[in-house]
Amino acid sequence: MTFGDAIKSMKNLARARRAGWNGKNMYVYIKYFPSFDPCIVMHTAQGTEQPGWLASQSDILATDWEVL
Repeated sequence: MTFGDAIKSMKNLARARRAGWNGKNMYVYIKYFPSFDPCIVMHTAQGTEQPGWLASQSDILATDWEVL
């Protein structure tokens, strides 16, 4: 699937990842806050959460996105 498809799924509370990512258990999702704008968060291979994740050009153009 495309990045656009992944974003649509994440807006419906899904988690998404790229098949080509090297780290295990990495994924991104949209986090909604009561009094702030939502942001994309990456769950890293180390098990931490990285808010404000920005997609690279290769992430945006990739077609190996998967919904978890």
